[in-house]
This record gives sequence, C-alpha cells and structure tokens, in this order.
Amino acid sequence: MEVIDREGGRYSDWYGGHCVAILGHSPPSLARALSRQLRRLVFYSTAVRLGLREEAARRLLARAGVEGGGVFFCNSGAEANENALKIAVEVTGRKRFVAFTGSFHGRTLLALSVTDDPILRAPFTDLLAPVDFLPWGDEGALGTVDWTRVAAVILEPIQSMAGIRTAPDGWYRAVARRAHEGGALVVADEIQSGLGRCGSWFLSHTLGLAPDVLTLAKGLAGGVPAAAVVVGRAVRERLGPQSLGSTFGGGPLASRAILATLSELERLDVPSRAQAVEDDLRRRLTARPDLVLRGRGLLLGLEVRGRGAELRRHLLAQRILTGGSRDPDVVRLMPPVIVGRREVARLARALLAFPPPAAAAGA
Repeated sequence: MEVIDREGGRYSDWYGGHCVAILGHSPPSLARALSRQLRRLVFYSTAVRLGLREEAARRLLARAGVEGGGVFFCNSGAEANENALKIAVEVTGRKRFVAFTGSFHGRTLLALSVTDDPILRAPFTDLLAPVDFLPWGDEGALGTVDWTRVAAVILEPIQSMAGIRTAPDGWYRAVARRAHEGGALVVADEIQSGLGRCGSWFLSHTLGLAPDVLTLAKGLAGGVPAAAVVVGRAVRERLGPQSLGSTFGGGPLASRAILATLSELERLDVPSRAQAVEDDLRRRLTARPDLVLRGRGLLLGLEVRGRGAELRRHLLAQRILTGGSRDPDVVRLMPPVIVGRREVARLARALLAFPPPAAAAGA
C-alpha cells in the first residue's frame, strides 16, 4: 500500500486513490489475471454473450445474496447511479427522487440531481430532475414527503465526501419502510462502502436498508474502470430488453478484473480484516480524545475541530497520504484492505505526534 515519488520517497497510502486501490497498487493476482486476458481477448461488443461477464454477474449476485436478480455493468460510479435512477423511473413510472443533505452520487445529470453540492449543480439547474433533499439522519423529516410520487430514494450508507457521516441504525430502516410503503425503490450507493470495506460485504444489508438496487464502482475491479448496478428479481422482471446499454461495460478486461478482485477479497476475508483494523486503530488512539474517529471498518474519518488541513499537512510530512472532505474538520482514511498492523502502528505514531490543541495554541 505504498506509492513512490520520483526521488524514491515511499508514502503509506491511506487514501487509496480515492477508495479505488482496494487491493493496493498493482496487486500481483490482478496483474496476472489481466496479463492472461490481454493475450486472449481485449474487447468485444456486448451484442454477444461473454462467459466472463456472466460469471462476474453470478459472483456479484451470490455475494449480495440476491436470487433471480440481474447485474448491469458500466464504467464509473456516476454511470451506475445514473442507470439506477433510470431503472427506478422505468419501474415506477414516476420522475421524482428523494436524496439527503450532504450527499454525493456523481456528476452526470441524474446523479448530479441527487448530489447536494450547490457549486456543482448551479450551471445545470434547469436540466436537473426534481428532488426532495431531506436532512441526513432526521427520521421526522421522512414524513414530509409524499412517497407515492417518488421513483426512488438514494443514499450512501456512510456519506464519505460530506466527512464520513453516519446516522442512527433505526433511521436507515425508517427510510426503507417509508419508501416501500409508498411504492418507491431504495437505491443503496455502496460505491465506497461496499465489498467488505465497512466490516460487512454490503453495509446497507447490515443497517436494514433493504435496497432494491445496489450500485458499485471504485475498487470493484481493483483499479480497472468498472461499475455495476445490482437489482433483485422484482426489479429485473419489470425492465424491458432495451432499458440499459453500454459499449464498454462488462468487457473482457473489466470482467476478468472483477473476478480476480472478488476472489482476492474473499481470500482475505475483508469484512473481518476491516473490522480488526478499525478496532486496532481505535485502541491506539484512546490517548487522544481530541482525535474523533468516525465511520466503520476501513471507511473512516478523523475529526479534528478547526485543524483538518493542519492534520493532513502533518501526516503528509510523515509520508502518509490521506483524503480531505467537504467538512474542513475531517480527514478521510480509505486505505487498501491489505493494510496490516505495521501500517496501523505507523499511522498511529504519526497521529499521536500531532500537537494537541493546547500545544498548538501555545506555539
């Protein structure tokens, strides 16, 4: 999980290329699988069946515990969310959505419609779909929407860009109940939280969100561009044959990379590994109550009031890469799942060496 600069300096990567390098950089198992595939078939049209694509779909459905469902492969998280919302429109006949303050789902038009970022949205306001943005984690606000007019509610189990924000477990169940009672679909954006990173293969299942649609991307293919929309039987049976399409989605290289990545994640037992790393880091930071650890597993945020940028600079000086967020107080940690005790100890030493608030003020 290291990256090396042009002078040979080695950096411990707790950012993971924005949560993409799930197995680290150039993992040998993925490199071998791609090398073999490059010599066999690089690309062919989705107009014909591809055994690799079908196998990747079966593996994802099995891992998600979905019987009789379907998978649509595309190339990025924004594409996955865009198509998930299109599916909801086709299935329900409705054209309104519910999303939440702090959300980030991508920059294509429907995905941007449900993204709570005024700066990104401003140039395209007239093109965006109608959306009710509800306060994150507020169960009472769920009753302010006419759910019988809503095609889908979309949410991230953990709001990453907003600063690793979670909500009470009961709130997720309430979202699912309200949506399903009104005939709306539940779309779980597991682009960052899925594939074992948060201590379970899909965090939405653990939280009782009961999604009708799952979206996956980021580390799905270990760094090769790939994304997937996973739907249950009830949704799949209501889609027409021309509902979705992609030239490159689920191509030979992406499918081979997905299969290799899933095999390695399963071999590593990533959910248990992620939980163990979180527990280890929390234990090491008990001496620093000013460093508040948010999130679950290996999708974490370090909250330091008024000092987020200062903490990132401190860690970079120790050759540790981290991510920022829209919350200036929160530094994000999204490392490859191969992170071990040595890397955790290195990060913890650097964090414990960060001047506490009183010392910083005195300086």
